[in-house]
Amino acid sequence: MYDVIIIGGGSAGLMAAIAASSGGQRVLLLEKGDKLGRKLGISGGGRCNVTNNKEIDELIRHIPGNGRFLYSAFSHFNNKDIIAFFENLGIRLKEEDNGRMFPVSDKAKTVVDTLVNQVRKQGVQIKLNVPVEEVLYKDGKVSGVLLKNGEALKSRSVIIASGGRSVPQTGSTGDGYAWAQKAGHTITELFPTEVPLTSNDPFIQSKELQGLSLRDVALAVWNPKGKKLIEHRGDMLFTHFGISGPIALRCSQFVVKALKQFGTGNIEVSIDLLPDKSKDDIYSETLRLAEADSRKSVKNVLKGYLPEKMIPYLLQQSGVAEAVTFDHIPKQEWMNLAQVIKRFPIRVYGTLSIEEAFVTGGGVNLKEIDPKTMESKLMQGLYFCGEVLDIHGYTGGYNITAAFSTGYTAGRSAVEG
Repeated sequence: MYDVIIIGGGSAGLMAAIAASSGGQRVLLLEKGDKLGRKLGISGGGRCNVTNNKEIDELIRHIPGNGRFLYSAFSHFNNKDIIAFFENLGIRLKEEDNGRMFPVSDKAKTVVDTLVNQVRKQGVQIKLNVPVEEVLYKDGKVSGVLLKNGEALKSRSVIIASGGRSVPQTGSTGDGYAWAQKAGHTITELFPTEVPLTSNDPFIQSKELQGLSLRDVALAVWNPKGKKLIEHRGDMLFTHFGISGPIALRCSQFVVKALKQFGTGNIEVSIDLLPDKSKDDIYSETLRLAEADSRKSVKNVLKGYLPEKMIPYLLQQSGVAEAVTFDHIPKQEWMNLAQVIKRFPIRVYGTLSIEEAFVTGGGVNLKEIDPKTMESKLMQGLYFCGEVLDIHGYTGGYNITAAFSTGYTAGRSAVEG
């Protein structure tokens, strides 16, 4: 008989194991793969962005998928606690842009190995290559788990830390949803978040902008009524299927929700190529540039002011001929050019699949979970943590913070409860 069985050896599961075993309880960690912390090992581009150093309210603002649910968990174990936790284990961290915290070693393996060693050190029993068939329930409470090999294991409590459905090569194949439903839980609709956007626009299909990277631009999502839903500033990339890069990923969940809400086949996203300048600034600056080189074609004048690959499309959308010189610039079309620079439109019809997303949106309905303990309100002794829950944030250390925090809370509560 175990005190706690944890299903899933990712960020949330490892932290749950550490929290649950700190007082000598009998804790078993089950992982269906041959390795612990696989998704953690590829996070942050293989450098492992362990958390984000922003203030709590700001942190929650960067978890647009039900981040407010985390206030209680953060009162037990928040980003500052995560930083202290790793530094106490000997992993020195450094802060990079936008509050992202990385190990000084720049190696995710350092983080994974340290976590796994701590789990072992605290006496947690680990079983790899052991897939779970189902979680067992009896008389309104957890009684244990049944493994795929037919073996039944008894436990007073079970923590489901099996992840979502994104990045399935790391073992996240959505197994936990069925176990939750068997306990009476509802699963809010799953959808991809932090995922590249797809477009059929001619300049995407022709692949002429493929590989073009834009720095410090703003990307906005518009609903069919012309209302701006969200805007993010940063870097992005044109691909052979659409757009990617940090700000495209951040906008993706708003694209998915808008397509569903308005029942439309596509919606507009737009790029503001010069977010610090107004339309009037751009109009007068570009006109001055053209005047200073009055014999040059405007196509050549604009090189250096705008991404060169985009100039033909910007001129085309504005109705300005590429070969025109300063003396023949049509004023209205030049104002159109300034407008298109501020709002270069792309019709987006969706995203790549949930399997290709970094994060899963949707999951176990939070109304059925106690935010103070992560325990099911429907089944005694059943706990959830990490991406199996309906919580999703932007990339940049926010999802991993939610995973560590809910994992710690579930692990601690499972032994106290």
